[in-house]
Amino acid sequence: MSNCFRRFPPTITTIKLFNKSCEKYYLHNTSNFSQHPSVCYTTKQQQRPISHVAGINPFRLAIIGSGPAGFYTAQRVLKSCSFATVDMYEALPAPHGLVRYGVAPDHPEVKNAQNRFDEVARDPRYRFVGNVSIGTNLTINDLKAHHDAIVLSYGATEEKTLGIEFEDGAVLKNIFSAREFVGWYNGMPQYRNLMPDLTRSDTAVVIGHGNVGLDIARILLMDVDVLAKTDITEYALSVLRNSKIRNVVLLGRRGPLQVSFTAKELREMMNLPNVKFVTDSNFVNQEIKTHADLISKDRPLKRLMQIIEKGLINTIAINNQPEKSWTLKFLRTPIEFIPNSKTNPSYVQGLRLNVNRLEGPFEKRIAVPIGDVEELEASLVVKSLGYRSIPLEGVPFDHKRGLIPNVKGKILDEEGNELPGFYVSGWIKSGPSGVIAATMYDAFETAETILSDIDQKKPIIPSSGIGPKQGADAIIPLLKERGVRTVSYDDWKKVEEKENELGRQKGKPREKVVTTEQVLEILGN
Repeated sequence: MSNCFRRFPPTITTIKLFNKSCEKYYLHNTSNFSQHPSVCYTTKQQQRPISHVAGINPFRLAIIGSGPAGFYTAQRVLKSCSFATVDMYEALPAPHGLVRYGVAPDHPEVKNAQNRFDEVARDPRYRFVGNVSIGTNLTINDLKAHHDAIVLSYGATEEKTLGIEFEDGAVLKNIFSAREFVGWYNGMPQYRNLMPDLTRSDTAVVIGHGNVGLDIARILLMDVDVLAKTDITEYALSVLRNSKIRNVVLLGRRGPLQVSFTAKELREMMNLPNVKFVTDSNFVNQEIKTHADLISKDRPLKRLMQIIEKGLINTIAINNQPEKSWTLKFLRTPIEFIPNSKTNPSYVQGLRLNVNRLEGPFEKRIAVPIGDVEELEASLVVKSLGYRSIPLEGVPFDHKRGLIPNVKGKILDEEGNELPGFYVSGWIKSGPSGVIAATMYDAFETAETILSDIDQKKPIIPSSGIGPKQGADAIIPLLKERGVRTVSYDDWKKVEEKENELGRQKGKPREKVVTTEQVLEILGN
């Protein structure tokens, strides 16, 4: 059923919408429907979205964050409720969040999600408001004044830490978080000037056994000529061309059965041309043998162990030793960063590590130091420890779990009661893990909660009593008064076309525009 009105037999005038919640909302909020029989149409050419019909107030939804979770939430709400409008607010001048700034440049198939987001943006009820920081340019109260509901979808913007000296990289150079390093090569504006030095030795360490760590190791070791055909930034490509890194060690405090890789990512790393896989084969084989029964009942874990076993066999079979290698090093916890005592003490030279053993049941094994300490030389360290979310002023936050408390996307206050008109989607809702497909289903759940609340006529953000809420129509002039130059989706498409043009000149899909100043210059401001 299209989002329109349909006339039934001549003596009956009624409403039929393709989503029941929309119908109930309309009937509940339109007291003067009987005075406007002309809104019932008989031909397809006359159909219009309800929000454009005289006498009907749209359901104005604000979404903070333009990553996959925000777009998938918007998609489901707009598809299922014809009088809903969505205003999406983004701190950066470009949309798409981790699809643009987190997905590895050699994974273009994952970036295809942007095409789906473009479809959402073509809906006339959607509006993108980029280059706007909530908490700096706008407050939650500003949004409450002009929207009926708000979805918080701003993700996890900080990384977990080791809690040891020098790890912030301020004193000891060439120590980075994965967010910084990935943001650097993917063109995230705030990391444009990171300047990692990949020439100080042949060894880098990545702390963490997850997919992001594998991405970083792969980027450091793969053929630069292959990378040159991706959308990796030109400045990162230049640094990688001069890199002396030949060995990347991935450190983990526990064992092979506790890694957080997905099979696709691990297999891709194993198949990296001219790169040897190294690990403690005796320990790995012993762990697999000891827990064979439990592994056989866990299909994803079984696949991972099969890939590691195959990698060990392939490594033994190699006749000509490759120039490069990557190592899975288990049972090691960093306790200290070691400065370079020979040439430049302002750079890292290595790490001091606790050697661990595993204790506890299979499902809850923990790493316990045995008292031995090792040193590992490395001139580059990237910490891939996982992400964490931060609170937003005026919104409840569970500091222990690093999430906004919610039930199926509906935010709860400190007493566990539903907060009218407030929702959450993505990593800030359920935790910083999972592939984009998981994020999509998570976002759809939040959207269904919103639609259900409309259906049940649950309270929304109350009006100030000064007339219908205007959403971004009121917010954008307010931002202009505050000196903020917003970026629309049409603006973004102009920037994207410029990126595509620059990319074609270099034989790449695109060459990213990486600073706000460059974006505004392209837009003639």
